[in-house]
Amino acid sequence: MSDSHSQDRMSQHRVDPAEVVERDRGSQPAPPVGPAAAKSKGAQEREALAEALRERDEYLDALQRLKAEFDNYRKRVAREQEQLAVRASERLVKQLLPMLDDLERAVEAAVEHGETKVADGVRLVQRSLGDLLVREGLTEVEAEGAFDPHTQEALLTQPSDAPDGHVIQVLQKGYRLGDHVLRPARVVVSSGPPAVEAAE
Repeated sequence: MSDSHSQDRMSQHRVDPAEVVERDRGSQPAPPVGPAAAKSKGAQEREALAEALRERDEYLDALQRLKAEFDNYRKRVAREQEQLAVRASERLVKQLLPMLDDLERAVEAAVEHGETKVADGVRLVQRSLGDLLVREGLTEVEAEGAFDPHTQEALLTQPSDAPDGHVIQVLQKGYRLGDHVLRPARVVVSSGPPAVEAAE
């Protein structure tokens, strides 16, 4: 009877090797993350950050290009509007110049024939028109001194006591509108002193 009780106690305390292995496996701590795994995670984070920065730079560059294009468009529109206004003003002033010439000739003719009252009346109209054109930016081209092909037109040359190449007579006044020559001055240019004939 004692042998049976001893066997029962031994069977109760017998340990299954599989249970020991399983218990030991569950009690072991998780293996630490190796340097390679940590490095891989850090590299992924750096790549994600670099991608975000790259996208930010692309959006910023696109925005800057769009702003520059809009600024260029705005400046181009303003320049075109200004040019359109200048061309419209040029056409109007150019059409009025012959009237200004006619008024000037009318004043000269009236003074020549002694019609003082007529000359005064025409001169008043001439002055009013001239003041209006000056307010629009019209200025008279200088026609004294050396001939300037950029602002003057030589209709003929003739000998004179003036130096060669100098303007000696204005046949028709020239005008500028701003920096643009609206009509060149038509002039006579000196060809220098007349040649002296040799004595026989």
